[in-house]
Amino acid sequence: MGVARRVAASATTLLLFLAPLLWAQAAVDPAQGERFREANALVRAGDFPKGIGIYRELASSGAESASLYWNWAQAAAARGSVGEAMWALLRGRELEPGDKALGREIERVRQMANLDPAELSPEPMAALARVDRRFHLALVTLVLAGLSVLFHGLSRALSGGRWPVAAAWTCLSLALALSSVPLMASLARPTAVVILREAPLIGSASPTAEVLGSLREAEVVPILEASGPYLRIEDSSGARGWVHATDVWPLDRPPEAGPG
Repeated sequence: MGVARRVAASATTLLLFLAPLLWAQAAVDPAQGERFREANALVRAGDFPKGIGIYRELASSGAESASLYWNWAQAAAARGSVGEAMWALLRGRELEPGDKALGREIERVRQMANLDPAELSPEPMAALARVDRRFHLALVTLVLAGLSVLFHGLSRALSGGRWPVAAAWTCLSLALALSSVPLMASLARPTAVVILREAPLIGSASPTAEVLGSLREAEVVPILEASGPYLRIEDSSGARGWVHATDVWPLDRPPEAGPG
């Protein structure tokens, strides 16, 4: 009975520790659903600016989803905004890394923009963050760490038992290995997508700065620093400079609500 109680107590502790992660669910706002359907109707009717404006409003309010960004991308592409379409697809992929349809559409838009695959992946480490989210590695790591504690407790209860010790150290080793994935992903610089065709690359964070060149629409660029409404970036050729934040949209957040 003593062994059974110890095992049950360890399992209960593990369950209580993981419960908030296992049971957390996002509430669906009926009003947001209605606005989403309104945007879809506007896009089907050919009113792309108003439809995209609602998508943008919903995203900025926190009602993000892969389906919202998919529809946004289709509307943007239909009106010729390839860079905005690429941003929407990549933002959707951030939310749903395993969505194969998004992956195929990203490839189609990449070819439409005549970009090299490398121009969409300037930060290879960023892919590790998507792997982390896709396979819920943080949760898996917690489960393995909990199992390690459970097996360690079991090994003490079963004096002389070797398999619980081996299982405990195996789980701990796997947990430590998986925990390194988000750590390495954190080393990637933040990125943004050029949404404006021939967006000007300027020499300083000033409206009167010298124009150094132009950026390729739909290219993904690393963000080096920010200053007011300007971002300092590096393009695929290695050129560095400043660009207005309305011309490039970061991938780690939706843009503020505004016109489509």
